[in-house]
Amino acid sequence: MAMTMEAASPLIALVEMTSGIDPDANLATMDRALAAAATAGAVMAFFPEMSVLLDRDRARSAGHVAREADSPWLPALQAMARRHGLWIHTGSMPFLSDDGGRRVNRSHVIAADGTIAAAYDKIHMFDVALPSGESWSESSSYAGGESLVVVETPVGMLGLSICYDLRFPELYRALVERGASVIAIPAAFTASTGAAHWHVLLRARAIETGCHVVAAAQAGTHADGRSTYGHSLAVGPWGELLGESMATGRPAADFQLVVAPIDPATTDSARQSIPLARSRANRRPAL
Repeated sequence: MAMTMEAASPLIALVEMTSGIDPDANLATMDRALAAAATAGAVMAFFPEMSVLLDRDRARSAGHVAREADSPWLPALQAMARRHGLWIHTGSMPFLSDDGGRRVNRSHVIAADGTIAAAYDKIHMFDVALPSGESWSESSSYAGGESLVVVETPVGMLGLSICYDLRFPELYRALVERGASVIAIPAAFTASTGAAHWHVLLRARAIETGCHVVAAAQAGTHADGRSTYGHSLAVGPWGELLGESMATGRPAADFQLVVAPIDPATTDSARQSIPLARSRANRRPAL
């Protein structure tokens, strides 16, 4: 466990996982991780993208993926929030869209009493052909979201995004303009793109917004054959690393926990020093 603490600052826990194709097994891992987060004194836990089911085989996963109202996953996580007394950011889970056509990649924020505080559908689809030879076409199965979401939590006003959203800085400017002081970026970054871009992009998003950035990540080799980068990060608004997982391959005991403080005073200090997030005086969007 990596830990950085300040007594006056609320603690968050990032849960790094190697999620697979069995939702029940993944949920059991998440329950164990929440128990560890509660013991560590965290008030909120953050999971990675596709925490409950990570499977690129659409036919094989079809039996698990349902509309949100018909899925058992969210009620199970609500029960965990109540049992452990923690706020939860679910990372994301796949659901069928309301029309039953394509899927959505959806995050939820669950309060410690089990109520749903917010939901967000990933906006930007991962349609790429990488130098490593990997090819991904997320839009062939998933519909992109249409709404920006900022929600009040015990660690501040939390702006929601997912994985590939990270590459679109205009999204984060819009979240700040809606009041975000903390940004969640759960991810399943590929090993190749993670090694090249993960750290620099997360630190850039923190610096340019004056926000804390919390990014729980998938790590290692998964049952569906993919490899993900790991290195779950908590970044302060000055770009400093507050916590990082150092797992290589599959995390021990199926998860790794990173605990870090979210100190609102550092947000205020960063935004006063370089007022990108609060002043329009120097911004010239018309150009």
